[in-house]
Amino acid sequence: MSRVTYAVPSRKRRKRTLEMAKGFYGNSSKNIRTVYDAVDKALVHAYKGRKQKKQQYRGLWIVRINAACRALNVNYSQFMNGLKKANIELNRKVLADLAVNEPAEFKALVEKVTQA
Repeated sequence: MSRVTYAVPSRKRRKRTLEMAKGFYGNSSKNIRTVYDAVDKALVHAYKGRKQKKQQYRGLWIVRINAACRALNVNYSQFMNGLKKANIELNRKVLADLAVNEPAEFKALVEKVTQA
């Protein structure tokens, strides 16, 4: 039987990994052994970063809602508690957007919440 080298799939796998490492510094984009480590680490950070992005946006929304509430003499926790009591189901993203772009509607919402 003839010897099988498996060269084409190996080269394809290496080429794909080198493509992912394009732009990395020094050997991290050239030497295949270093590239594998660098790409693995980058993918781990990318996975974590996607989770952190969601956390950071939620934090930003809370800060915006809190700032808008305090301008109307209500703090964030009282406002969110009032929303629950008034059975108003708006998420923080929508509330933050209202607070920034529609201050009149947000003020009306705060008044409704303070009555509840």
